[in-house]
Amino acid sequence: MILNAENHSDTRFDWLKWTLAIALLLAGLIGNQYYSEISMPLRTLGWLVVLAISGFIASRTQKGRWVLQFFRDSRVELRKVVWPTREETTQTTLVVAAMVVVLALLLWGIDGILVWIIGWLTGQRG
Repeated sequence: MILNAENHSDTRFDWLKWTLAIALLLAGLIGNQYYSEISMPLRTLGWLVVLAISGFIASRTQKGRWVLQFFRDSRVELRKVVWPTREETTQTTLVVAAMVVVLALLLWGIDGILVWIIGWLTGQRG
């Protein structure tokens, strides 16, 4: 019961945090346009600061915590993947390339035969 009350009090001001994060992004957008005469590297640095602060504010919301947890879980799952070796990748690529060539030749041959048959049936071939 206490956990739910804590969770509810945390999410009570989420709308304010989202509003602040979006307002900060809009201020950055307007500021970028307003200060267009300033060099691009400085404006880019300003954007990175605005994005970092806005992201930090957004990460303090319930949805932001869910997104961060999703990225953490994704990273854990990515570490569990067994990646193929260079040799396996090369062999698989060569098999796929060979099959593409074989199927292309097969379809080219079938197309040639069908063109010949249709030409013979319509009397366009002698």
